[in-house]
Amino acid sequence: MDPFDRYFTEGEANALLRELLRDIEDLMATRNRIVEIRPELESGLQKALGNGGSQATGELLSLMRRVKRSVERIQGTGVLVKDLDRGLLDFPAERDGRIIFLCWQYGEPTVAYWHDIDAGFAGRQPL
Repeated sequence: MDPFDRYFTEGEANALLRELLRDIEDLMATRNRIVEIRPELESGLQKALGNGGSQATGELLSLMRRVKRSVERIQGTGVLVKDLDRGLLDFPAERDGRIIFLCWQYGEPTVAYWHDIDAGFAGRQPL
């Protein structure tokens, strides 16, 4: 049984990356906002326990829904969202008869690295 629905060439990965850039930008901005409001959440959760609620808690729920939608849109193309903090995406691919990941990190201009499936980010190598 094939573990992935789709495999990408370097060219296909870069073309899709351009198409997904708006979703990726939104995902990273939403993630950054979650990090920003994190300190407010602790006091908001304390208020919620006393039925006081907080604006930050409500915003967090909305932001989490946005993250979920963005991740689902990206993963719906066959791309794997691996790390929100780094903005890491993996594109399943084949190289020398084995399955690998073409790897992209937020801020890089193109998909220019790859790694074995079990090597992860630390095993990235230039294409």
